[in-house]
Order: sequence, then structure tokens, then C-alpha cells
Amino acid sequence: MGVFRILRQTGRLYETVFMAALAMFCLGISLYRCVYTGTRVFLFLNWNLFLAFVPWALTSISAVKPAIKRSPLRAAILLCTWLLFFPNAPYILTDLFHLRIRSNMPLWYDLLLILTFAWTGLLFGFLSLWDIENILRSRFKPVSVRIISMLFLFIGSFGVYIGRYLRWNSWDILTDPVELMYDIGDRFMNPFVYPGSWGMTLFMGIFLNMLYWSFLLIVSRSRSVPTSSPNKS
Repeated sequence: MGVFRILRQTGRLYETVFMAALAMFCLGISLYRCVYTGTRVFLFLNWNLFLAFVPWALTSISAVKPAIKRSPLRAAILLCTWLLFFPNAPYILTDLFHLRIRSNMPLWYDLLLILTFAWTGLLFGFLSLWDIENILRSRFKPVSVRIISMLFLFIGSFGVYIGRYLRWNSWDILTDPVELMYDIGDRFMNPFVYPGSWGMTLFMGIFLNMLYWSFLLIVSRSRSVPTSSPNKS
């Protein structure tokens, strides 16, 4: 009961329940596919979704414990840790690469299954990004915060690339930092040698920014819609 009271007081209860419901739905449809076909295809999406959940979990802690926001050191640690895991949120979009016709399941089911996981992962990512914006607003101007968010989306896109094609994971920064830094540094030092790296980073970053600004447009429109009042005769 204490957790629910804290979530209600911080305005996170509905968001938490909604995201938990989406995650359970993702788990359910992947398990149904497993039972129906007798194969474990796409069960790995649940692990990918858990990794997408991590950045949201990190920023949710800052919402529950405001002291983190007030401490520059704690806020910096939270930001760096969040940025390390943030690419896992849009990463599930690239799992569409696994989509192909299979005899034991309709293609439309697998398409919707992957898109459901990808959408849930993106929501975890964007919700966590907006939490980060709330932290940054106490130190930067609103315009600067928007620019930083756009930059984070491009950084996240580069993270998606090194995860999908170079097969690096978020925790490799601790287990194999030298090789990881070499792969990243080589692409910055010799950008023209790796056109695919920067091509995917650019277009994925543009796509994520399209989604980001689309969400902002929806939110701003919902706030600007005047409330209707009954006509007086």
C-alpha cells in the first residue's frame, strides 16, 4: 500500500499501471505465440522490453525522490546512467528485421507482435526523456532543453546502431570498455569509412525526433482545446 500511496502522491500511479498493463500484454501475446506454435521465436523481445524499461525505471526514481534532482552530482550520475540505457528503448524497432513469413504463424500476427513491443519500448523511452527534461529545466532554459532532447535522440540512435550491428550492450561499458571505445572512436575519427553507421544514426535520429515532436504537438493541442460550455438560451 505504501508504494501505491507514493505513486499516487507523485502523480505516477496511472502511468505505472498503464505501462505495466502494456508490458503484461506484450508478455501475453509472446507466450501465446510460443504455446500455439511450439517454438520460442520472439520470446527474446521480453528481454529487450525489460532493457527498454530500465531508463524509465531510473527516471521514475527521480520523480519519487526529488532530492536526486536537487543534487547536481546525483542528477549527473542519473543522466549518464539513463543515457547509457536509453538506446534500448528505440532498439526494439530494429527487431522488425526478424519479420519474415513463417508457416506456423500468420505474418500479420508477428508484425503486430513486434510493433506492440516496439511501441511499448518507445513509450518507456519518451516518458523517461520527459522526466530528464523536468530535471534539466531547473538548470537550462526551455529552448535549450528541447535542443538537448533532440541531441539525446540522435545519441540514442547511434546507440541503436552499435547495439544492432556491432552487438554491443549497455553493460559492456563496464565489462569491455576499451574495445567499445575503440569501435566508437574509430567511427568518429574515420566517419567516411563507415557511411552505414552515420546513415542509420541520421535517419533513425530524424525518425525519433519526428515522433518526439508529434507527441509534443498532441500534448500542446490537447491543452489548447477550449472546454465547451452549454449554450444559454
